[in-house]
Amino acid sequence: MTTADAPLNGHVPAGSTPVGNTPAADVLTSGALTSDVLTSAAPASRSAVDAVIGSRSGPPVLRCAGVALVREGRELLADVDLTVRPGEHWALLGANGAGKSTLLGLCGAVRHPTRGSVDVLGHRLGRVDVRTLRGWIGHVDPRHPLRSPLTVEEVVLTGATGSIEPVPRWQPTEAQRRRVAELLGLLGIAAIRHARWPTLSQGERGRALIARALVPRPRLLLLDEPATGLDVAARERLLTSVETLAGEFGELASVLVTHHLEDLPVTTTHAMLLRGGRALATGRADDVLTTELVSTCFDHPIAVRRQDGRWSARAPRRTG
Repeated sequence: MTTADAPLNGHVPAGSTPVGNTPAADVLTSGALTSDVLTSAAPASRSAVDAVIGSRSGPPVLRCAGVALVREGRELLADVDLTVRPGEHWALLGANGAGKSTLLGLCGAVRHPTRGSVDVLGHRLGRVDVRTLRGWIGHVDPRHPLRSPLTVEEVVLTGATGSIEPVPRWQPTEAQRRRVAELLGLLGIAAIRHARWPTLSQGERGRALIARALVPRPRLLLLDEPATGLDVAARERLLTSVETLAGEFGELASVLVTHHLEDLPVTTTHAMLLRGGRALATGRADDVLTTELVSTCFDHPIAVRRQDGRWSARAPRRTG
């Protein structure tokens, strides 16, 4: 039996109910510039990220090799390679339609490739029960399709069952309730644990969904445009929460999809630029998020700057 065929240690993550035991309807499926990069990152921020990059050498959490995805004769992804190791925090960037969310779907075992291979946590898609595999993956989607007016605490508890709505007759254990309480505190939303979903701001919902994704102690966290629709203050609170996770859960790997460099946390270690379904550049964030490469990716002159560990991008303005 190969690693790709082996069971996931025969169980789902601690504190989690196998998704296979959850009602099917409730399962979450859910012209380039050539100037040098303008950087002025704070030494502490950069050294912290460099330490993470240099300290992770274990088996990959995720590996996509020669991946292609074709739908209705259209190639959405072509020859994409991506390897994510424990403790690495990746960003997928590109214009609309570049293939970012499509690739994230492969990472989360929601889609299967037309060609190539995807190994998640050492198990190859097509040779493993993806319902069990998804129990090790936390997925944060701001378009969470909740219909019931659940409280924040109730929404986060659904992370234990991998369902959108509470599972009938299911009751959380005391350990699961403690886990939820810890995560609400960590993400700064304990004070609103009894607030109902329809009354929450988009930023509060985002942090609640991150907590929900972390309940079953995943090894891979996927964030699909988590800062969508947020004002500046809400975005900064959300990014602070994401940065906190990197310190609290050292082995947790993450992949974040965004259009905007300003939405990247300081803990970002690696990046991939996608254009037309192909990887334009892949590697360490400082090597990939450059003025030249970002301009090529978006087919527009973009000046990239990094300051205090955070990136920004803007089109140069002509003077005179």
